[in-house]
Amino acid sequence: MHNLSAKYLRQDALPYIFCPGCGDGQVLNATIRAIDDLGIREDIAAVSGIGCSGWIPVYLDIDVIHAIHGRAIPFAEGLKLSQPKKKVIVFTGDGDCVGIGGNHFIHAARRNIDLTVVMVNNYIYGMTGGQKAPTTPLKATTKTSPYGNAERTFDVSQLAISAGATYVARWSTAYPVQLEKAIKKGIEHNGFSFIEVMTQCPIQTGRNILKERDPWKMMQWYKENSTIAKKGQEPEAGKILLGELQAQEVPEFTQLLAEVRREFTVEDNN
Repeated sequence: MHNLSAKYLRQDALPYIFCPGCGDGQVLNATIRAIDDLGIREDIAAVSGIGCSGWIPVYLDIDVIHAIHGRAIPFAEGLKLSQPKKKVIVFTGDGDCVGIGGNHFIHAARRNIDLTVVMVNNYIYGMTGGQKAPTTPLKATTKTSPYGNAERTFDVSQLAISAGATYVARWSTAYPVQLEKAIKKGIEHNGFSFIEVMTQCPIQTGRNILKERDPWKMMQWYKENSTIAKKGQEPEAGKILLGELQAQEVPEFTQLLAEVRREFTVEDNN
């Protein structure tokens, strides 16, 4: 076993439940490397919801809350409010985050609370059978859209920016080094950080949407159908925009809340 795996993984939780070729293991790998590089193991906690991605932190030998469907972010907000010095990472999927959990997502971004949300986007509800998700491409076939999806898809990174997220990045599993750096930046950022990971799901996305079940070929598809954001240049039409999409400094929610309480206490005493 690799040294980092032996250091950070719960040995009694192995083996993984992830399907062969799933990108969730790559997300876990990038997260472990980011945490180790920052040296913050004792200062970090993780929260996840329901779905394939919800199992990612279960294998980490750190403080973990495995929450209910769509509620990973409010659980994480409660943890952050009770322990403001903790660095909290949320692992969620596209359905968990912006389907059932959509309202929690936009308001956490609006508040700019210091969470790092890592959303695994595989275009589909993977664990529960392959239903269409808020991110399923237009006209794509799934178990619940056998004739093609008639709903327009969410651009979740743009949704995060519009809602007020102060750090936003999007990468695919075809860019593991960049993904690791983005997770590291998200953890270091003092505010709501959102990292979207475009990832392969050979079982559901591969069979139903891309019609390609080879994990390597799916990763190559993401690479061929994406473009990296460059300042001063318009993104290539029809391609997934990758890179750091938002980075700004805005007062963080728990710090503002403490400030408001102090001001109220002073006024009340007067």
